[in-house]
Amino acid sequence: MILMKKMIFTPGRTELAGNHTDHQRGRILAAGVALGLTAVYEANDSDLVNIHSVGYDRFEIKLNQLVPIPAEFGTSKSLARGMLATYREWGLAIGGFNAEITSTLPAGSGLSSSAAFSVLIGKILNELFNDGKVDPVVVARAAREAENRFFGKPCGLMDQLACSLGHCVYVDFNTNEITPITADFNDMGLTLCLTNTGGSHAGLDSSYARIPADMVYIANLFDKGVLADVDPAEFYAKGWSQEDRPVRRAMHFFGENERVPKMRDALIAGDGETYMKLMNESGRSSEQLLNNIVTSATGDTKLAEGLELSRTLLEGKGAWRVHGGGFAGCVQALMPTDYFPTYKEEMEKVFGEGTCTEIKLA
Repeated sequence: MILMKKMIFTPGRTELAGNHTDHQRGRILAAGVALGLTAVYEANDSDLVNIHSVGYDRFEIKLNQLVPIPAEFGTSKSLARGMLATYREWGLAIGGFNAEITSTLPAGSGLSSSAAFSVLIGKILNELFNDGKVDPVVVARAAREAENRFFGKPCGLMDQLACSLGHCVYVDFNTNEITPITADFNDMGLTLCLTNTGGSHAGLDSSYARIPADMVYIANLFDKGVLADVDPAEFYAKGWSQEDRPVRRAMHFFGENERVPKMRDALIAGDGETYMKLMNESGRSSEQLLNNIVTSATGDTKLAEGLELSRTLLEGKGAWRVHGGGFAGCVQALMPTDYFPTYKEEMEKVFGEGTCTEIKLA
């Protein structure tokens, strides 16, 4: 057992609002959660990085081998290699270290373990070799670079920002506004939870990538690069047909982008009723316009089944929506705390014991 000297924690994240808006320079509301990754670590005065995540194989990275390796895509090793490479490319210091990592993030929970892991590596590099002076936003941007180039995930910046900042945050990527939000659903008498429906994300890369591609296609029709640069009034004046998938997805973006600040304000005010109404609007928009619930690539309907069961259980008393990228994965739900045991019991009858997890904001 390697003797370690320092400890650091990085939370997972939950997306509260802004489903697929970040890659179009839109607005998002996200939060770090109480569950996450903890590393015990030390510098080792070598050119090797040694990482062991409990429950997984130990791996090693040489500091003179920091280029993307396609065979590593989708692995923790690729994220660590990407963080090391990005720090070096950006003129930040790196070095060899040993780390032992433990996780409290449930498998398949949708709490962004990949972003949490890359941010954790960035924090270790910051503390060991950069005197703790690297801004959390820079750590987040480096983590996105690692995910994009080395992990093979064409993600935006929402997950990494929430993990790096470690609290609830409102972000407008078009104006670069980043505003910390103090909020606690428990103070409103509400419980937030995620249910892992068990749907597989395998083979969904093209489905995820098609969403920003469709949105950019519409933006290009207005000689713009992303939808945040398109005037919504000008868009709606065209009289589009909702038969076209890119049009529906653009409609989702404009509606969701307008909804996020309203959800932020309701959260700040502790107005649970308004927040849940808007959360349901967000969920219906993702289902009906964004269409990121079922994909023909797998035919997996578990997420759709989870949303429909949530509708049956929560209509008139709570809120439910797809969480994160969609197509498979998790249902996010919010409800009066005294109803949560009933909801959890009914969801776990279908999706299995331990699949419904209460989420507390960090």
